[in-house]
Amino acid sequence: MRLCAMVGVAVAALWTTSASAEMRITRDVGGLIESYVQRYVALRGTGERVQIDGPCLSACTLVIGILPPDRVCATKKALLGFHAAWTPTADGHKAIVPSQTRRMLNIYPARLRTWIAKNGGLKSTMIFLQGPQLANVVRPCRETEVTALQ
Repeated sequence: MRLCAMVGVAVAALWTTSASAEMRITRDVGGLIESYVQRYVALRGTGERVQIDGPCLSACTLVIGILPPDRVCATKKALLGFHAAWTPTADGHKAIVPSQTRRMLNIYPARLRTWIAKNGGLKSTMIFLQGPQLANVVRPCRETEVTALQ
C-alpha cells in the first residue's frame, strides 16, 4: 500500500496545470489502470484539456480514449508506450491479465486499436507511437497550445 501511495505522489508530481485549464503530461510511466480511469473520468467532467509533451506510458495512454479527442493533443516531444496489463507474481515475475488488457483496448479509439494490432498487439513488451504515426491517432498540439504552458 505504501508503494502505491508513493507512486501516486510521483505521478501527480509529473503533471502540471495552469490557469488556462490545461494539463501537461511530460514523464508519466503509468501505474494502476483503475487509478488512471478514475482520474481521467473525473478530468473529463471538468472541461480541462490535456497536452502530452513527453513520455506517456502504459495506463497513462488511457487519456486518449477517455477524454474527447478535441481535448487531447500531442506535441513533437510526445511518446506513447503500450503493453499488456500485468500483475506481479509471487516469484517476482509478471503475469499478463487478459481481462484488463481487453479493458484497455476497449477504451482506446478505433484508430489506435488498429495501430496496436498492426504493431503486434499488446504483449509484455512495450510498443511505441510517436511522430507522424502519432499524429494520425492524436491531434497535434497547435503552437499556441504549446507556448501557453511554457
